[in-house]
Amino acid sequence: MDPLVVVEPLKQRHCAECRRGPLQRMVLEYEAPRCLDCADLGHLVFLPRGNAALTRRAREASSLWAVVVRHNKRRTRYERQGLLVEEAALVRAEAACLADADVRARRRERDAARRAAEDVRFTGRLTAEILRLFPSCPLDRALDVAAHTSARGSGRVGRTAAGRALDEGAVTAAVRASVRHLDTPYDALLMQGVPRHEARARLAPAIEAVLAAWRVERS
Repeated sequence: MDPLVVVEPLKQRHCAECRRGPLQRMVLEYEAPRCLDCADLGHLVFLPRGNAALTRRAREASSLWAVVVRHNKRRTRYERQGLLVEEAALVRAEAACLADADVRARRRERDAARRAAEDVRFTGRLTAEILRLFPSCPLDRALDVAAHTSARGSGRVGRTAAGRALDEGAVTAAVRASVRHLDTPYDALLMQGVPRHEARARLAPAIEAVLAAWRVERS
């Protein structure tokens, strides 16, 4: 069952029922905005996103809750801002989180250490794969490419499913991106206002020449 959704409007909106506004949050019913009171959600309190344990516990303890979203124009999608939950449920959730805060802190530390170790191992495997595909690539460059593209939370090639699987196309794309930025005037062209696709096409032969040289086995 889909959760109730409350929207934080980007433009000034007024309730179609009571005419109250501008609304900080609203519910869309038959494409018409309703204030939280008219939508029977006015007794709920807002819990901002950011604390996963508190959010989960408050949601589970609340018999009525709603997801609060706001439209991100740049990403052209709605993004969660938090929840609306019953105040009593939030109080119980806060008490539960305080009771086991030390346990959860130690778990976070263990998880962080585990993820860091995993990242080190993956960066090593990615470096080795770069040098296998491009044996004449300088070692320091291979290390830099691997570290840059595999940074957790970066959204770069190394964090994609193909990158984690050391797919040849994904690894090559990461090396090509490094050459584009460090070995050609690509960034300067962008600063001059040259469209990205035009700059890439203009520099493609130079980039492929570097990659071809790096593919040659060291003598």
